[in-house]
Amino acid sequence: MIRAFLALDLPEAQRAALRLQQFLLPLPRRVDPDNFHLTLLFLGEQPDVVLEALHDRLCDLRLRPFALTLQGFGLFGGARARAAWAGLAASEALNQLQAKCANAAALAGARVEARKFVPHVTLGRFPPPDPVDQMRLERGIAEGMGFRSGPFAVREFVMYESHLGPKGPRYEVLARYPL
Repeated sequence: MIRAFLALDLPEAQRAALRLQQFLLPLPRRVDPDNFHLTLLFLGEQPDVVLEALHDRLCDLRLRPFALTLQGFGLFGGARARAAWAGLAASEALNQLQAKCANAAALAGARVEARKFVPHVTLGRFPPPDPVDQMRLERGIAEGMGFRSGPFAVREFVMYESHLGPKGPRYEVLARYPL
């Protein structure tokens, strides 16, 4: 079994912009900037045979390259925040890519959660902060809502294996899929 996901890697200019914003936000715990990515589809633990079938289907996908823009911030977890993220400007091309990846995964036999796709780049993951820190975090997120970086070209997506460890996850590229 391999713990895997499909994602977009980010160009260095966007990584640098996110690194700066991550530094400015009062995050209790930050994601390693080397791990910044935009998840298209979390696959979870999958058998090798399913990932091989998915790989074959993804190699056959034909989509045009497109541009994305990072825009704004948000929190997951509501009143008990557990993650902070940078968002993206609306993109029909991104939604199409994600839908095609989800369809390919289903046809390959992958068991995937049926979740609404919320494109984002995670900046921090943490246990819910106390009320004072939650308020500081919400204020920092609100102050950063004008953040924009890009546009940047999307010319490929990646299948990653995720290795969980005490210092956080480590991601290994399994395959790249050009658009």
